[in-house]
Amino acid sequence: MITVDFTLFPVGPGDRVLDLGCGGGRHAFEIYRRGADVVAFDQNENDLADVAAMFAAMRAEGEAPAAAEADTVKGDALDMPFDDASFDRVVAAEIFEHLPHDTAAMAELYRVLRPGGIAAVTVPSWLPERVCWALSEEYHTVEGGHIRIYTRAELEAKLKAAGFRIGPHHHAHALHAPYWWIKCAVGTDNDTHPLVAAYHRMLVWDILKAPRLTRVTERVLNPVIGKSVVVYLRKPLGGPAAGAGDGV
Repeated sequence: MITVDFTLFPVGPGDRVLDLGCGGGRHAFEIYRRGADVVAFDQNENDLADVAAMFAAMRAEGEAPAAAEADTVKGDALDMPFDDASFDRVVAAEIFEHLPHDTAAMAELYRVLRPGGIAAVTVPSWLPERVCWALSEEYHTVEGGHIRIYTRAELEAKLKAAGFRIGPHHHAHALHAPYWWIKCAVGTDNDTHPLVAAYHRMLVWDILKAPRLTRVTERVLNPVIGKSVVVYLRKPLGGPAAGAGDGV
């Protein structure tokens, strides 16, 4: 399930790309398929082991260009083990809502991105997230859970303060919002509830088949109940003061 729009975030051979907080690796795999060199970065050793295994399988099956490189690195988003300007592109998908010191992580993202480089940042959208918090305290109090709800204006203001130029945005995954509302209503760990199981089957079917009806429905609903908001950014060539507020 890809959240980033790669027409707005182009990657390919010759690009070095960081997937910050890669989790299960969904964006890292797509970046690798497109021929870029990718580093999947996370604190979770189990997730990184699974991502590394998938990278190896992709190499064995020829699912990525032979010249492309894919690595995993364990570390802290607040103190990444990379030199300044190490990456041409950075993806930070659904990570900042977990971090107490989100602005420090944004500053690190800015540091490791090269001048002129592009970043894609995604967080849960305000309205769907508010519904989840209203339906379930467990949803946002569990260890490692979401500790804040962003408006897009707040997210963009923090990223702009870090030095980024703010570019286009969009919402994604509207069909996934009701799934999380149902889970919050019946219990976030209750995956066997009939409504949860049925909706999950529909989502899996949609991901595998991508029928036109659901694709059109999601595009229509995304601006209203899209589960994620995606903001595209550029690090200015001339430093934080150059062109602040300009488009990507």
